[in-house]
Amino acid sequence: MTTPTTSTGAPAAAATAAVPGADPADRSAHRARGASGLLREFNDLGLLHAADVHVARRLGAVTGEDDERVLLAVALAVRAVRHGSVVLHLRQVPETVVPEDVEDSGAVGTVAVRWPDPEEWLAALRRSPLLVEHAPGETTGPAAPLHLVGDGLWLDRYWRQELAVAEDLRARSAAVAGYDPAAVDAVLDRLWPGGLADDQRTAAAVCLAHGVSVLGGGPGTGKTTTVARLLAAVHALSPGPPRVALAAPTGKAAARLTEAVVSAAGTDGFTDDERRFLRSTTASTLHRLLGIRPGSVRARYDAEHRLPHDVVIVDEASMVGLGVMARLLAALRPGARLVLVGDPQQLASVEVGAVLADLVAPAERAAPGAAPAVPHGVALLRRTHRFADRGGIAAIAAAVRRGAAEEVVDLLRAGGPDVEFLEVPDEELVAGAALEAVRAEVLRRSAAVVEAARAGDAAAALTALDAHRTLCAHRRGTRGVSHWSALAQRWAVEDLGVQPRTDGRYVGLPVIVTANDPGVGVFNGDTGVVLDRDGTLVAAIARGAGPLLVPLARLAAVEPVHAMTVHRSQGSQFDVVTVLAAPERSPLATREMFYTALTRAKVRVRVVGSPEAVAAAVSRPLARATGLAERLRG
Repeated sequence: MTTPTTSTGAPAAAATAAVPGADPADRSAHRARGASGLLREFNDLGLLHAADVHVARRLGAVTGEDDERVLLAVALAVRAVRHGSVVLHLRQVPETVVPEDVEDSGAVGTVAVRWPDPEEWLAALRRSPLLVEHAPGETTGPAAPLHLVGDGLWLDRYWRQELAVAEDLRARSAAVAGYDPAAVDAVLDRLWPGGLADDQRTAAAVCLAHGVSVLGGGPGTGKTTTVARLLAAVHALSPGPPRVALAAPTGKAAARLTEAVVSAAGTDGFTDDERRFLRSTTASTLHRLLGIRPGSVRARYDAEHRLPHDVVIVDEASMVGLGVMARLLAALRPGARLVLVGDPQQLASVEVGAVLADLVAPAERAAPGAAPAVPHGVALLRRTHRFADRGGIAAIAAAVRRGAAEEVVDLLRAGGPDVEFLEVPDEELVAGAALEAVRAEVLRRSAAVVEAARAGDAAAALTALDAHRTLCAHRRGTRGVSHWSALAQRWAVEDLGVQPRTDGRYVGLPVIVTANDPGVGVFNGDTGVVLDRDGTLVAAIARGAGPLLVPLARLAAVEPVHAMTVHRSQGSQFDVVTVLAAPERSPLATREMFYTALTRAKVRVRVVGSPEAVAAAVSRPLARATGLAERLRG
């Protein structure tokens, strides 16, 4: 390999690092034409996408910057944003930057990378007209394409968004007044009588006492139950009908939140007025709440045109990125109350940032006497109700949260009625007994779906569909969704006698909607089963009030869902889950990925992978770099 050099011709690094990689020939589609020097070198290695290179070259041309080390840093900062990070820490790039194809498929191999010397790299950046350097804690300065603090490099847009979010959270935490404490106690005593679910009552009290609050907790801890009773408390404590908005990042999550709140209205403890209020409450997506139109940079509600609501509650907040959070905070009225609901241990948003985790982090890290914003408004539910009789899943989930890798492996190997561990070396395709176990489970569950679909029983087909799901960290490769979806389809043809049409569809095919279509009433992430209605194939989509039947021809974006990525599974639950663990050296083998997959199971979980892969995932927190938590500590 040619040794990378700087624009002056000097060696670019003093050490070589090995990282996972795949065949460079597979990267030809991502090569940037006309690139040279370090940009060409790192693009050819698969460490940079063509888009990263183009942005760096363009900024260099506009400002006259020609130092290859500076342009490489710019390209890597753009790459970091594509991978969800807000900031690029230059001293950490040898450990955090891996080839693009590995991120997607987990392919195993090695490529040698010669990185610039960190101190020389930083010195070159400090001389560049492309950026402004700030002292730690500094929030002002001249405009520039990039901002540098220590070894952290921000693109201007995300630097400003992070500053705005931190400043807005601080201001709201201090300014929004709580309700009268005596009135709050009386209402909560009625809604949670006899000390029932004390942690939920305490969490509701925290949310009512703060302008910005986080209602956190793992699956089955009662977050939605708490939200419903919190809404009733807001209704009871308000002098008139409260203006409340419920929202979620996706249409599916919003529909599920609406159904959960309406269902909770039928439980004990509410007055008639509170029941009517809960049943009239409808959640929307955050984009619809803010009036953000697809393809538009403008929104109906912003800092100049505020939302009219007194209280805004956002469910599945772990999926909310920095940009949407900045827009939401800007659009809230000064006296409005914000409640963020979610599991901070789950995977972060597919967009930039990890806002929910950042909001919880200062509470865990704050030194005695420190007063960071928001953590005083953080309430975490820790009592699990879903796994009350499933001790194995609950114990493993708790050990994963602690990062106790050896304990997790021991618990998996111990097994139990709700836990199964099929040990398969990373370098092997899932085969032998492991493959047969997965195949038998998939066929048994698929047979129930096909049988119900052929009988025209939509409700039974949907129940059977959610009885099992295969979850993958990767989209491609032998542990990826595409491979296992193809296997499941082949098994269905060979063993269940299904006869797909030329487009691959058949009665009993499980499908997933991949784009919002409010006109039809379906949303990205909705799952369903194909049925025949008088010779027309329709998709039966799960809804709380009963299956929604939509002709397949009306659905613009739908695909089979024999298996799904862990990211797509967030917010869903299945009776049995088969988790295909990411290989040990995969960058997607992270604690959050494994925890999210594991906790999708309500009854039983099967983990397929090596002990080394499991231990690596549990020991490796998600490498998503942000500066928000530190800003909140202030």
